Amino acid sequence: MIGRGLWILWLAGMAGAELVRIEVHERSDVLDGRAWGKAGAYERIAGRAFFEVDPNLPANRIITDIAPAPRNARGRVEFSADLFILKPRDPRQGNGTLLFEVCNRGNKYLLRQFNLGAASNDPRTAEHFGDGFLFEQGYTLVWLGWQFDVPDQPDLLRLFAPAARGAAGPITGLVRSEYVPDRPVREFSLGDRTMIAYPAADPEDPQATLTVRDRVEAPRTAIPRSEWRFAREEFGRLVPDATRVWMKAGFQPGKIYEVVYRARDPVVAGLGPAAVRDLVSYLKYGDAPEWAPLSDQKRFLKHAIGIGTSQSGRFLRTFLYYGFNQDERGRKVFDGIIAHVAGAGRGSFNHRFAQPSRDGHPFLNQFYPTDIYPFADVELEDAETGLREGLLSRARQAGVVPKIFYTNSSYEYYGRAASLTHTTLDGKADVDPPATTRIYLFAGTQHSPAAFPPGRTGTQNPVNPNDYRRPMRALLAAMQRWVAEGVEPPPSRYPRIERGELVPLSQLRFPRIPGVTLPSRIRKAWRADYGPEFRSAGIVAFEPPRVGKEFAVLVPQVDEDGNEIAGIRLPEVAVPLATYTGWNLRAPEIGAPDELYSMAGSWLPLPRTRAERARRGDPRRSIEERYGNRDEYLRKVSECARELAREGYLLERDVPRVVEEAARRWDYVIR
Repeated sequence: MIGRGLWILWLAGMAGAELVRIEVHERSDVLDGRAWGKAGAYERIAGRAFFEVDPNLPANRIITDIAPAPRNARGRVEFSADLFILKPRDPRQGNGTLLFEVCNRGNKYLLRQFNLGAASNDPRTAEHFGDGFLFEQGYTLVWLGWQFDVPDQPDLLRLFAPAARGAAGPITGLVRSEYVPDRPVREFSLGDRTMIAYPAADPEDPQATLTVRDRVEAPRTAIPRSEWRFAREEFGRLVPDATRVWMKAGFQPGKIYEVVYRARDPVVAGLGPAAVRDLVSYLKYGDAPEWAPLSDQKRFLKHAIGIGTSQSGRFLRTFLYYGFNQDERGRKVFDGIIAHVAGAGRGSFNHRFAQPSRDGHPFLNQFYPTDIYPFADVELEDAETGLREGLLSRARQAGVVPKIFYTNSSYEYYGRAASLTHTTLDGKADVDPPATTRIYLFAGTQHSPAAFPPGRTGTQNPVNPNDYRRPMRALLAAMQRWVAEGVEPPPSRYPRIERGELVPLSQLRFPRIPGVTLPSRIRKAWRADYGPEFRSAGIVAFEPPRVGKEFAVLVPQVDEDGNEIAGIRLPEVAVPLATYTGWNLRAPEIGAPDELYSMAGSWLPLPRTRAERARRGDPRRSIEERYGNRDEYLRKVSECARELAREGYLLERDVPRVVEEAARRWDYVIR
């Protein structure tokens, strides 16, 4: 069944005014009505959700610039967002849990991550839906646009929010744009990546600045205003453009360029998390939508789990920090949250002139309000500033703390300050998470797994293919049991100071592998001052911010092979054919070769034979010395995988595939 057109579902009378209506543009069967286990057939619903919020309610005062946002005749602030749903055609056959993925820059990753499907923002084919794991479990999958600066491209989900406006006219403020080219160019966008930029209010403003520096902490060198313009080249001709920067001399690879300019009309970015809050709250607590074939309109969704990856994981940490997990009626929104590869970060999701796509890496997007205090769930006092709070302080006070998984790759300890989620601010002692939180490190992994066999694009070493998606499936199943049945999940697994598993970079005992250069710097987290009203009102007055003393950031310790000793050690690490790291360096051709490459780890194959090891001077034992043959290697892999399944870190159904993939790795390495 395929239906196209426009159906409008008015909701205000049923659910209050947070979610006003849903416009359904398409409703169709998934794969022509194919059945998925007990859940049966699934359907796809695409449309747009419309909201309005009362700016005077306490739950909405946490939204930056909600007071000067435009209001309708009812005194409410209106906004809307793209909506996409995959749900059991008969909701009674589902598992009663809403699985909400926070879109990463408008994209949908949930099916690729958990169904092991092919990447797509418009999933329609069998390849897109993979092995159907999420459907077989009976989840209702929901996506909603929350980011206003996502480009207007097909199938990307966007938020449509108003700009704040002062009583005396437009609101203006400082905006900072940072850019690190990997090749010589003569222009770049003021927006991050492909995101929509805030235009310069006055492209001829003599107070706008452009600086360059070689390192994050190096002094900035100002480039004279006469040497650059807000413009772009078009067919060999220079065209004024308030969203781009052009310089005749060009921008060199491996340099950090930073533009500070004045913009106007800040979008009320905090309506993004408010939209997520209100949609999830409606689906969880409101009467069933009209597409639910339940004559008595009973609720069919009992629980809600939010999951976000990278930027989206930081969104969820920010969502919790500001207090968005409490809806307008004081109810808990998400029962469970999985913040994946977010490290210790938050993000630019709820302040004036926020750029939600800006993040923070060892050599990219520095000094945005990302890796900022507080980092841990529990309250810790910062002796330098006198502040004392935790990520969950507001949620705890309101009684809406969800069950939480923080899952990180090794990269987040090098590039996302992840250690600060479970150590004191001085890095001298461990901090135990609360009983409602679990922390898991996938040892020897990078931000997003590379394909196998691995290659290198802009990195010195081949990138890391250690795939954590299968243990993520097991952890999702554990979260579902935790929120729905109260069954405790597997214990946290992460490196601890007290056991010598978490150390300063200078104490890393990495083997001296020929041809491999170790990192000399990692991502730091600083005490940054954005202005006197940043914490209270979300207003940035200082760009760049005034940077104070750094926090202590630690990394996982390694064994004699260079593989991490703590965390969930998948067979790739526990029964190794290679060294798997969470770091990789930039290749010389893209500049700054002593800096970490963003989000990449390394794959460093072991020597195959004793003779090869001696010839190369490699300190690591060879594959020949470890395993008598292929069968012995696969036997050890199988034992490791079965043990992980017994402990709850793998699903039994995934063990055979883990062994099959190990066989392919062996055949590739011993070719």
